[in-house]
Amino acid sequence: MTEWILKLFVKDYKNAERPSVRSAIGKTAGGVAIGVNVLLSLLKILAGAFLLGGSVSVIADGVNNLSDAASGLISLLGFKLAEKPADAEHPYGHGRYEYLSGLMVALLILVIGVELLKSSVVKIFSPGKTGFSLIALSILLFSILGKLWLMYFNRNLSLRIHSETLRATSADSRNDVITTLSVLIAALISRFTGFDLDGYIGAAVALFILYSGYGLVKSTIDPLLGKAPDQSFIDHIEQKVLSYEGVLGTHDLMVHDYGPGRQFASIHVEISADIDALKGHELIDRIEQDFKKEGLSVVIHYDPICNSDSELGEFRLWLEQEVKKIDPSLSIHDIRMVPCATHTNLIFDCMVPSSSQKSDRQVKEELTTIIRDSYPAYLPVIHIDRSYLSTK
Repeated sequence: MTEWILKLFVKDYKNAERPSVRSAIGKTAGGVAIGVNVLLSLLKILAGAFLLGGSVSVIADGVNNLSDAASGLISLLGFKLAEKPADAEHPYGHGRYEYLSGLMVALLILVIGVELLKSSVVKIFSPGKTGFSLIALSILLFSILGKLWLMYFNRNLSLRIHSETLRATSADSRNDVITTLSVLIAALISRFTGFDLDGYIGAAVALFILYSGYGLVKSTIDPLLGKAPDQSFIDHIEQKVLSYEGVLGTHDLMVHDYGPGRQFASIHVEISADIDALKGHELIDRIEQDFKKEGLSVVIHYDPICNSDSELGEFRLWLEQEVKKIDPSLSIHDIRMVPCATHTNLIFDCMVPSSSQKSDRQVKEELTTIIRDSYPAYLPVIHIDRSYLSTK
């Protein structure tokens, strides 16, 4: 079914790596979600209102599906707006529309959850007779099957285009299956025992909607605030750079996310100072161009490393070991020695992860003490860099 839908609505759907195809698949997923959820919502609301005597839990579940349809609509619009090309006012493109659309969905879900919780509490304290209908129960079973299909449909597409939005939609469909199954069980218990769980199940569904809305708010706000990139993405950049002959190391990697497929990065690349500057610059250009072929814009800073100075080399190895004793997550780079009349200025940068509890001043003081105790003639001049990446 998934292949048939993609073949029908998405041109060249097998090349999901292309931005235009990715966007088309996302919009198709949004359209399918709208259609399925609107149908299920109408069936449940009608069944709850007219066939089950005003069952608030069934109606709540139907409204939950309606919010899912609204989510699909906003996601569809988000994919559509996100594909707009860059312009003078937005040189990095419009990719974050996808995140903004998700935030709008989350806020809508929270509002609906609050309203449903209110009506469910009223039902708990003022219970009424809940009807029973085989037709209504059949509708609930049909809904479970429909949501199971939608779950696998979105999971499949999320893997194809690496979309967190569709992965979340798949998880939401799975949760809806659990919710509807709970409503069905409550209706059967009420029918055969006379014990009315309708208001309680309705409240549980409302709380679940609020929980889902909170999770969605968090997941959509994170990239808008500037979420740290995935470790796999960091490793890919660093390992690719290190794979080039002549590259000795990397540091100061920064990644800016302006929406799916719109990442920009900068990194410092260490190259031997003995290499001709023009050859080093040619190497840097080649690395940048190779990344551009992957769709990633990378700006590289050329950092010459002096390997011919044995004193500096020995000191660097010693300092790298001592830094790890302070904190295993610390690292150093850009070490230089500047001889003076009475001492030697030792200039270097220390990378401190954002998760470190130590202040910049504490790190400087500890490093200075270690160096001065072992090398009294060295005067440390330390620059602290705060990492913009998550720690491993």
